[in-house]
Amino acid sequence: MKSSSRGGTGKDPFEEGGVSLLRQPKAVWATAGASVVAFMGIGLVDPILPSIAQGLHASNSQVSLLFTSYFLITAVAMLITGFVSSRIGGRKTLLAGLALVVVFAALSGMSGSVGELVGFRAGWGLGNALFVSTSLAVIVGAAAGGSAAAILLYESALGLGMACGPLLGAILGDLKWRYPFFGTAVLMAIGFIAITAFLKEQPRPARKTSLLDPIKALGHGGLASAAVSAFFYNYAFFTVLAFTPFVLNMSPYKSGGVFFAWGVLLAVFSVIVAPRLQHRFGSLKVLGGSLVLLAVDLLVLGYGDHTTAIVCTVLSGAFIGLNNTVFTELALGVSDAPRPVASAGYNFVRWFAAAAAPFLAPKIEEWTDIHIPFVVAAVAAVIGAAIVAIRRRALTLRAEELEPRHATEDGVTVFAG
Repeated sequence: MKSSSRGGTGKDPFEEGGVSLLRQPKAVWATAGASVVAFMGIGLVDPILPSIAQGLHASNSQVSLLFTSYFLITAVAMLITGFVSSRIGGRKTLLAGLALVVVFAALSGMSGSVGELVGFRAGWGLGNALFVSTSLAVIVGAAAGGSAAAILLYESALGLGMACGPLLGAILGDLKWRYPFFGTAVLMAIGFIAITAFLKEQPRPARKTSLLDPIKALGHGGLASAAVSAFFYNYAFFTVLAFTPFVLNMSPYKSGGVFFAWGVLLAVFSVIVAPRLQHRFGSLKVLGGSLVLLAVDLLVLGYGDHTTAIVCTVLSGAFIGLNNTVFTELALGVSDAPRPVASAGYNFVRWFAAAAAPFLAPKIEEWTDIHIPFVVAAVAAVIGAAIVAIRRRALTLRAEELEPRHATEDGVTVFAG
């Protein structure tokens, strides 16, 4: 595999084409700042799940539906984001997504029942899908210093958001469980104003995307294999994110600290470590090994004592960071479909697992015991690794021609969130 500007080349990763990553137009900073908040929304509720359950007199499985509704809508929305942005333009799509997040985050904070909160999180998921699926292409189009600098900036925003979401949730949620939702609404409103003021409309694609294009793209064996493997991986990923807070049973501050450390490892391994390991061992070996190690980590987490559970939760961030990077590149590179279309089809499949895990993990605990949800998640990770091994020829077709990256000049990030 070719090395990227992020690892092993001796280049300054914060400089591309002689332009510092930090010297960007205001439009780029406005979009990147809003992206941080958008990614914060994924883990925002982690530290306050027990508080929400107590405040709304809900069970763990009911509260976990906050993730299920969010990601179920996100999965379906992946089929329409390209359709929308190719017709109204990137700027209007960003603003529409931000507006929806502001409205539904505020409504979430005013919820009187867990049913209302679950419904409002679904609307939030639609807004976040529209924003996140468009923001990278906008940043690349407006950034100085070439696409590599823009992508690194976007990846940094992703990592910062994933790390800081639980921290913000803990700080505000320690006062009252409703405050993190209001805080997100305020921050996204600021992002809306900044993008309105600083971002000009971006050129529209030459070809409009149809609603069926992402589904048709999944007819390619390599892309379908990557999507199915990522489906099982995402089940393991979101068992950690949505179910572990109930297992740790800590105060919002302590839980927020655990998931902040988890997010830091995720960001470091995604942006810095993954490219170096890929350059040395190849993408598929890194992915297969990381999935197996994640499975082992989940088993130890499920059967260890409280301290062990904390350590394994934080450590899982490293494996998740590695997996996110490699899966993204496979999804964008194994087929000849346009990359935004390929990523939409891939996301459509894998986000259904992100919706399923938060609902099923507490149910499995109710049916069995607290250990079994982690066993199921570990098995899912192993199945993901087995698919990579069995389908390695299809997955290697174009993957090894790619430089490590999270997206491309014409693309849409496949992480989201």
